[in-house]
Amino acid sequence: MPSSSESPRHVRLFRNGRNQAVRIPREFELPGHEAIMRREGARLVIEPLESALDLLQMLRTWEPIDDVFPDVDEGLPPLDDIRP
Repeated sequence: MPSSSESPRHVRLFRNGRNQAVRIPREFELPGHEAIMRREGARLVIEPLESALDLLQMLRTWEPIDDVFPDVDEGLPPLDDIRP
C-alpha cells in the first residue's frame, strides 16, 4: 500500500453510467475488492475494507464453551399442551 509520502497524481474523472468514477493509478491501489468512501470537506477519502473472516474460519478460532447453560423453559408446559 502506498505511503503518505507518495507524490500526488493528476487523474481524470469520467462517467460510468450515472456514476462519476476515477481510475486509481497502480501506485495507489488498495488491497481487496471493497472500500469505504467518505467526504471530509472538499476531499474524498477512500479506505480499504478489511476482509471479514467467513463464518467457518471465525468459528474455528473460538475456544469450546464448558459453561452449563440454564434450562430456560423449566416450569413451562410442554409445547403440545399449549392451546391458542
